[in-house]
Amino acid sequence: MYRMMDVKPARRVSRRPSGAAVHRHRQIADGVVCAFWLRGNCRRNPCRFLHPGSETDATIRNLNVWKRSASDDCHSSLKKEKIDPMKTDRQFYQSQTKQKVRAENMDDYEEQMNHNVKPNNAPVLTNDAIGKQPLPGICEYWITGNCVHGEKCQYLHSWHRGDGFSLLTHLEGHKQVVTGIALPSESQSLYTGSKDGTVRIWNCHTGECTGVVDLGAEVGCMITEGPWVFVGISNAVKAWNVQTLAELTLGGPVGQVCSMVFSHGMLLAGAHDGAILAWKCNSETSSFEPVMCLKGHSHAVVSLVVGAGGLYSGSMDGTIRVWDLQTFECTHTLNGHDNVVMSLLWCDQFLLSCSLDKKLKVWAATEGGDLDVIYTHSEEHGLLSLCGVHDADAKPILFCSRNDNSVGLYELPSLIERGRIFARKLVQTIGIGPGGLFFTGDGTGRVSVWRFV
Repeated sequence: MYRMMDVKPARRVSRRPSGAAVHRHRQIADGVVCAFWLRGNCRRNPCRFLHPGSETDATIRNLNVWKRSASDDCHSSLKKEKIDPMKTDRQFYQSQTKQKVRAENMDDYEEQMNHNVKPNNAPVLTNDAIGKQPLPGICEYWITGNCVHGEKCQYLHSWHRGDGFSLLTHLEGHKQVVTGIALPSESQSLYTGSKDGTVRIWNCHTGECTGVVDLGAEVGCMITEGPWVFVGISNAVKAWNVQTLAELTLGGPVGQVCSMVFSHGMLLAGAHDGAILAWKCNSETSSFEPVMCLKGHSHAVVSLVVGAGGLYSGSMDGTIRVWDLQTFECTHTLNGHDNVVMSLLWCDQFLLSCSLDKKLKVWAATEGGDLDVIYTHSEEHGLLSLCGVHDADAKPILFCSRNDNSVGLYELPSLIERGRIFARKLVQTIGIGPGGLFFTGDGTGRVSVWRFV
């Protein structure tokens, strides 16, 4: 089941200049390390610059089991690791801003970052010298099995580009977009939810679907905390305990439940009407009691995250609100995006936000206690979801899905792209598992299982 896809690496077909230019292109740059290789996205084969220590055939370890233990928290965020990925990031982001590395599009961003990491004595490759040549995307004809160009196709015949991670398998079964992925503690099953109104349960040993729960309503979101799986549907939250098999229905939300987070022994859920509902967990009775309803947003609350003792909510009204979890009062309203705030991520003392306005923003507290934007990263497409994880080398990685059917992998804090994952339709949910596992769910209903290597 866990075999890698039998695909051949795509070869890029480019127009060859004539005359002396051909000779210059074919010269080997002795002793010069490829700047694109340093960033992990060189697409020339062969490349006239050095790729020191590269391997032509990487042996990928197959996954034997996805089972996680209580000590291996699949929801561990960057802030829970001993490694502090953003310890000196304020200085880094401020220096990047002063150097005007904040680019308006990816072409300018990649050009500037390539200039910053070029090795000693390496030539500076400008757009005038090589022309604007964007990194190749996935071949749409290859997706449908109809590409006639084969290895000569200028587009990728692979579901990803970049090194350090690999595709293990696809899980097929959902009929519509996957909106939630959960791997409960001490469970041998993966839970996925979809707008097709079902929750599917997958065996972590075989990858087979062992059960389908028909909820009769679209799944808006899904999270897990300990043995509990929470599923947000219209006007309610379903709660399942995978150990005791207890099943609860938490009422109160008005409209679709779009986002959820669990913290301080409370479940918080953002609803379509702009309200955030809170339930307190009673461990003795294995029940959840209503605590408070937070109101302030004028449209649906589509993203929630907890950090530094506060709750941060992103909404379709384009704002981010900060709530005190002791008093349940709104302490700040952040106005930095021009469109829906799709996702929030807390990293140590920093808040990351992304929006359909094509911007990823980094927020930090000021001396006066306010939150200000200290860095803005621009993309060519709207941004949908953020997720943080550490790779096999314990380096912090940021996942950022875009509305061009791809997910970018970025190093932190530099936000240099390390790789990209492609899908047939939009990837709206990303899940993290133990042992370097991560999952993506796309608009076709496919769940893809990946692993850092």
